[in-house]
Amino acid sequence: MANFENTRERPKQSDDEGLVKHTGGCHCGAVRFQVWALPDLHVFSCSCSICTKKQNHHFIVPASRFSLLQGAESLTTYTFNTHIAKHMFCKTCGVQSFYRPRSNPDGYGVMPHCLDEGTVRSVRLEEFNGKEWENAMGQHQTIRSMSKT
Repeated sequence: MANFENTRERPKQSDDEGLVKHTGGCHCGAVRFQVWALPDLHVFSCSCSICTKKQNHHFIVPASRFSLLQGAESLTTYTFNTHIAKHMFCKTCGVQSFYRPRSNPDGYGVMPHCLDEGTVRSVRLEEFNGKEWENAMGQHQTIRSMSKT
């Protein structure tokens, strides 16, 4: 099981201006979280095997900006291939609200469709060629830095 940050207050870093607190969770409500991110989300649509099957769209945040509010006991984890990515989902309803991505194992990939309404201003969707993961990561200019504080 992943370790979760329990920081529920606004991050203290000076470069965090403009962040808003988003809350969200799974379908049945067993899992709830909060994340500090911009109201204008940069969301990735990945074409790797698992993301294609799940229609995974996510934005990336540092672990210090993510807090699991409830439901650690309701989560189960699936890994495959390199076992770096930790695909966590609710044992009851099956919804994956967030996960630890292979690209940013020091952060979280958060599903924007699992956020509560009212805090997202816009969503910019970027396609990511996960079918050729190593090559795509080598060419991407910013994805690895997205989980750094």
